Amino acid sequence: MSRTTLSRRAVLGSAAALPLAGLATTSARAAAPMMGAATTRFNRVTIGDFEVTTLLAATTPRPDPHSIFGLNVDKATFDEASAAANIPTDQAQFFFTPTVINTGSDLVLFDTGLNPEGITSALNAAGYTPDQVDVVVITHMHGDHIGGLMGEGGATFPNARYVTASAEFDAWAAMDNGTFHAKMRPLAEQTEMIGDGASVASGITAMAAHGHTPGHTAYMIESGGSQLLIAADFANHYVWSLGYPDWEVKFDMDKTKAAETRRRLLGMLATDKIPFVGYHMPWPGTGYVSAKGDGFVYEPTSYQLML
Repeated sequence: MSRTTLSRRAVLGSAAALPLAGLATTSARAAAPMMGAATTRFNRVTIGDFEVTTLLAATTPRPDPHSIFGLNVDKATFDEASAAANIPTDQAQFFFTPTVINTGSDLVLFDTGLNPEGITSALNAAGYTPDQVDVVVITHMHGDHIGGLMGEGGATFPNARYVTASAEFDAWAAMDNGTFHAKMRPLAEQTEMIGDGASVASGITAMAAHGHTPGHTAYMIESGGSQLLIAADFANHYVWSLGYPDWEVKFDMDKTKAAETRRRLLGMLATDKIPFVGYHMPWPGTGYVSAKGDGFVYEPTSYQLML
């Protein structure tokens, strides 16, 4: 056999040896470690000339969601609705999603998560630092929205001014709530108290969405002919709130008013085809709404807000 020609027997012999060689190499490697479920910490899209970044400050499972949603319906009804949506009835995954909007002149943060560590780490992952935040808008005073305002070292956002609805602040100031008094009250003198229709910054307008709390406020974002609603907690679940807006929710302080607000704002979003950020919607928290039967259906964004 010449140097440049292989016999058929030699070729077959070499091929037969390859699988064995591969097995030897594979067996020498350690198995890749199990990493556990994971996701990104931020997602950035555009609305006109604005950059909108949702931040995953935290996510956690919660048992027995029927103890939170659908308080005015029986278990069979709740289970049937959940099964139709292919979601379990024994637990739900909660998401906590503050949003940062860069208008080009202001960096505006809506809500702050459960604690300073969560919001700071999510901001850092998105390329921001707390000292860059110009405005902190608090949609309402539940602990998972104001928890990141203050830490042991003081205010988390040292250069920010604060904005919230006066009706919301006044209502919580009259309550005996330790989280409010620890996190929000120390910032009262630095906080601008606003009402429905107030402008927070250019292109950002307050929209009353009461019921979940006394002064709960959503915010309409407008830039370059495009709109997006910072919806906060007027709807807390993509199936149990949108599909069944009259279902009572444990954390809604005025359940009748909250249901009226859900129908009003969901109807607006569906009719005007406006995308929204829902604080507790499935990550990354952005979606559209369509009318369906007596309720609505959630449609997660795909690439619409990337273009």
